[in-house]
Amino acid sequence: MSEDHGPQIKDDEQYEALREDGMSKEKAARIANTDREEAAKKGGKHPPYENWTVDDLRDKAADVGIEGRSDMDKGQLIDALRNH
Repeated sequence: MSEDHGPQIKDDEQYEALREDGMSKEKAARIANTDREEAAKKGGKHPPYENWTVDDLRDKAADVGIEGRSDMDKGQLIDALRNH
């Protein structure tokens, strides 16, 4: 049985599974608070990060709050975005 993580987490079971997989609390909460059917409809609208420019990757990193992005190369930015 999953632990109750309070009213801010809508799907405690999914949250715990994501945390066990190593996701940050913030990312696990974002995913666990998205309706599963709605989340399945999203995605696939952007090209893969490998096709983005470094400037576009830095802008996206700034949007999600990744620190140290100005010193990162393209590969590091992609890794940071995928694992944030």
